[in-house]
Amino acid sequence: MTLELGGIHHLTAVTADAPRNLKFYTQTLGMRLIKKTVNQDDTSAYHLFYGDGVASPGADLTFFDFNTMREQRGNHTVGRTGLRVDSEETLKWWKEHLQANQVSTSGIKDRFGHLSLDFEDFEGQRFRLVVDANNTVIPWEKSPVPADKQIIGLGPITLSVPKLEPTDAMLTRVMNMRQVRHYPARERGGETFVYEMGPGGPAAELHVSVDPSLPNARPGAGGVHHVAFRTPDQDSLRQWIERINGFGIRSSGEVERFYFTSLYFREPNGILFEIATDVPGFAADEPMESLGETLALPPFLEGRRAQIEAGLKPLV
Repeated sequence: MTLELGGIHHLTAVTADAPRNLKFYTQTLGMRLIKKTVNQDDTSAYHLFYGDGVASPGADLTFFDFNTMREQRGNHTVGRTGLRVDSEETLKWWKEHLQANQVSTSGIKDRFGHLSLDFEDFEGQRFRLVVDANNTVIPWEKSPVPADKQIIGLGPITLSVPKLEPTDAMLTRVMNMRQVRHYPARERGGETFVYEMGPGGPAAELHVSVDPSLPNARPGAGGVHHVAFRTPDQDSLRQWIERINGFGIRSSGEVERFYFTSLYFREPNGILFEIATDVPGFAADEPMESLGETLALPPFLEGRRAQIEAGLKPLV
């Protein structure tokens, strides 16, 4: 039986303004703050997780709060993040809602096989709202966005690379994805190649935009740190570790994040990938009804709570 990924697990981006980030994603985008914690490798920085009403895997958009300059756009990074909604009617609602909140948008049209709407947050983080008619919203009851208009989850995710072949080899030979179609990239004349994993569909697509004329990206606020893919549990993660090692790819090995267990490695164009388990999830240390209301720390950081809290700036 072929080892397959289940789709997008989460995407972690970078902000330089955590309070404004919190306001935008919970109030303008109406997502639920499902975990307020810290970067486990740099506890001076918040790690904020936004999701749907029940913190479903595949709905997590997360941010590291780093004191950094804006990203310089280009290749070797994630260029755009997909957010799924349920219908064309919902896309129309979002266009009006975003514009009413002084967020510029593109027109609604078919892009790379999906009816969609593009916009950016206040730091230039690039998003594409995509129709996914086969999935339904699991709403957050306290959201300012109506229950039937809320974001379903992540996907597709678009990588920006100067050359397809090395990334294609990683995605197809190592990660068992399928290249299913490709389109001209209308903006600059390059091409975008679409890969599916597991069940396919917008929640399980990775788009690779190829344009050798772009400069190398410089990481920063408004950019993406890494993208994570779903695997059910630790047993399947260990199979992925064995597979990655078998190809001689340098990786982190198994990393315990408490809310999930992870494997990190880079694809040949330098973009950081993670494979993360669906379990145990974000209710491992907080009741589902009060997720994100207080600072959560995994057990291995709990003994440093006073020191960590003293180093964090207020979010409101």
